[in-house]
Amino acid sequence: MASKDRISLIKQLLINEKKVSVASLSEQFSVTEETIRRDLDKLEAEGILTRTYGGAVLNSEETVSNIPFYKRAEHNVEAKQAIAFKVREVLESVHTIAADASSTVMETLKLLKDREDMTIVTNSSEALRELMVSEVNVLSTGGILNKRTLSMQGDLTERAIENYNVEMAVISCKGIDKQVGATDTNEVEARIKKIMIAQASEVMLLIDSEKFCKKGFVHLSNIDQINHVVTDKKPSDDWIDFFTKNNIQLHY
Repeated sequence: MASKDRISLIKQLLINEKKVSVASLSEQFSVTEETIRRDLDKLEAEGILTRTYGGAVLNSEETVSNIPFYKRAEHNVEAKQAIAFKVREVLESVHTIAADASSTVMETLKLLKDREDMTIVTNSSEALRELMVSEVNVLSTGGILNKRTLSMQGDLTERAIENYNVEMAVISCKGIDKQVGATDTNEVEARIKKIMIAQASEVMLLIDSEKFCKKGFVHLSNIDQINHVVTDKKPSDDWIDFFTKNNIQLHY
């Protein structure tokens, strides 16, 4: 078995089992424990896992972008729906948005189906299916389909987004930190989101309460680029003060 295939299977085992051991993987794949340790080192460098004595555990927050879309969509559904209802209220007077391919943003798009005055630019292939019967105008970026994330990616996708100026970029992230800003784990997706941010007059960050004070591997945006933060529950007082001082409108 090729190294990349073995690593891919180890990643899937982590997603399913949350933890793995060097000894069991060595036996399962008929390779030395040293080979497995090197595989785990590579996955740790990608932010997929944290090494432990004799094995590794899944970094669930940091690896959510590597989990298939429908599996991600099932995670923390109530929080995503709570965020979506609040986003719909904030977007009442907004007519053009750029929407990323995240499952959290997808919950929002489901609530905008009756907005015949709304135009959505998105790289989400799932959005095309979901909004096929709706009143909204949908502009698909096109590009190379990532079948795991159900998102369009590549140069064509990025150039398409650059053709449109929108009122609001509606994006999610994997973490927000007061010093670093918003971060993500998938470099390709982060690059697309950065272009959406650049093409938007305002930026709305959708983030559930679990992701405050968390940092992903890839930088997404500085704090001063964010205009709105929408979350599922009231953040701590220090975060509320932080958003106020940085002129960020908080919605929960």
